[in-house]
Amino acid sequence: MKLKKILLTRLEIPRILLTLPYKIKGIFENKAFSSSTLALFIKILLFILITSSDTATRINLKTVFYSAPPLLVYCSFILLFLSFSYLFNSKYHLISLFVLNIFLTIIILGDILYYRANSSFLSLHLISYTSNLENLSSSIFSMFRLLDVIFFIDLFLIGIFLTRIKKRYDLFRRDISSFMILFLVPTIYLTYAHIKIDKLNKGFYNQTIFINSWAQNQTMSNLTPIGYHLFDIYNYLKDSKPYNITSSEKLKIETFFENKAELLPKNNFNAMFKGKNLIILQVESLENFVIGKSNNGQEITPNINKLLKNSIYFDNFLEQTHEGTTSDAEFMANTSIFPVRRGSTFFRFPSNKYYASLPNLMEKSGYSSIATHPDRGSYWNWLPSLSSIGFEKCVDSTSLNIDETIGLGLSDRSFLNQLANILEKQPKPFYSFSITLSSHTPYKLPKEHVNLDVSKDIKGQIIGSYFESVNYTDSAIGEFVNLLDKKGILNNSVVVIYGDHEGPHKYFKDEIKNSSYEPWMKDNYSKVPFIIYSKDISSPKVISTYGGQIDILPTISYLMGIPEKNYTYTSVGRNLLNTKLNYTYLSNGELKYNNLPTNKISLLNKSVEYSDIIIRSNYFRKE
Repeated sequence: MKLKKILLTRLEIPRILLTLPYKIKGIFENKAFSSSTLALFIKILLFILITSSDTATRINLKTVFYSAPPLLVYCSFILLFLSFSYLFNSKYHLISLFVLNIFLTIIILGDILYYRANSSFLSLHLISYTSNLENLSSSIFSMFRLLDVIFFIDLFLIGIFLTRIKKRYDLFRRDISSFMILFLVPTIYLTYAHIKIDKLNKGFYNQTIFINSWAQNQTMSNLTPIGYHLFDIYNYLKDSKPYNITSSEKLKIETFFENKAELLPKNNFNAMFKGKNLIILQVESLENFVIGKSNNGQEITPNINKLLKNSIYFDNFLEQTHEGTTSDAEFMANTSIFPVRRGSTFFRFPSNKYYASLPNLMEKSGYSSIATHPDRGSYWNWLPSLSSIGFEKCVDSTSLNIDETIGLGLSDRSFLNQLANILEKQPKPFYSFSITLSSHTPYKLPKEHVNLDVSKDIKGQIIGSYFESVNYTDSAIGEFVNLLDKKGILNNSVVVIYGDHEGPHKYFKDEIKNSSYEPWMKDNYSKVPFIIYSKDISSPKVISTYGGQIDILPTISYLMGIPEKNYTYTSVGRNLLNTKLNYTYLSNGELKYNNLPTNKISLLNKSVEYSDIIIRSNYFRKE
């Protein structure tokens, strides 16, 4: 029997090769298959045209491709994808074609929605974070646009067409040879193209295929959503393996920290708040453009504006979050390391150690530390991650009284009132880190909590709703500060407030761009406020040096009197209160700067790359 199988197999291969042209002709004479192939090709092109727009809300014909589109690669992935339909008999062949189309449509829609919100596409790392989907349905729905209907039109047309021709397929039989042709020929071509273009650099100008490009939408346009996610699965499996850092990489990282360090004489900011309690509030979607502004004769953030009278205020401070969004901001503030390039650092590396993290630095100075969230510890996997980073105590929503909910969870007013009571009992001096939730998209504040009477021209629109939500959070912060004062905590504390990322200008930039809003409402330029408040600051200080969340740890450490040697050579960021350089690095790879030496530019462009290696190798674990 074994000999018979071997002989049949050997005879089958030449037969398939001889009949290959006829088989290919037969495949494309299959109207159900050829129409599905054409539909997917058009759908993929439309997707690439739309995601070439920064807002993914229009078909962009100007800057679609950074290099020549590899159309044969597109066709290869589509044929690979649809090849499985030949494993089914009769009507199930048609059903499989339709199901595969629906499956790809779901992937495309998910990519577009996520791209609108985060300027990146879904990955297996992100899809595996199912705990983050809780209470997010309204935020996800808010990302839909009328244009998205275009991806369902072919489903309707193909569905009608397949229904009409289904009787022709009653006698259709599973065709293994056609499946093998559709699977193997594209695979062989893709291998050839990868070697020719990626390895031998013999493609068109700047053309790549299986290489992560400088921008995710360019990688997507090289591979199509099918190829992109297959490549993502490959990277996911590769990333799951332990990263063994080489001695060469260690030397480069050490040299990076040494060359980046600014060793300047101490100034008046050094140890300014030594011995005081440190209270950090990371505020959801707090953008800088609302600070100090009014609408309809009312201040949008009156309480924060009041705090500015006794604060150091950085008004040129930019968000640097990546795929981990809120959790990325928490990570950077407490480690001064950029997050990983794929997925969320908190999910992928929750057990990493950072001996020079902010809680560890503060604890070495005699502080207790506590992290408190108004959501569950599983959200962005923050509780195990912050515990590993160094917080002595972590409190999530399961230990709080959920007496009032807004949007994603416990309202800011209730949470901050409970936080004040928790801090009253915390061993002093302490470092407290917390986040807020109520100003999260889609900014649907209950009417009973709306205290800002926005002008009629923006009422019910994104900006108007955002103003109402931020105003509510601002009032909760005001009550929190007053409560700390009444409890006698504020006199010996410094309160730090910053935004985790942009809000409407991140998630609804297309709507804002095409609106008739006042000019100051139109753009926020990626800025979030960074405010350091203390009663001891007798006159306000505004610092316009470029900065970002990566700079929070060294800046705060300097103020708290922590020796510079303890964090200078472990922080990718820098102390914004004692620097001669004016720059910041964004998550999209853009370096914003003024009068920066060329050697510094080349050095800083390695910041994200080295951060990625530091995290993946758990670089600081042995210290």
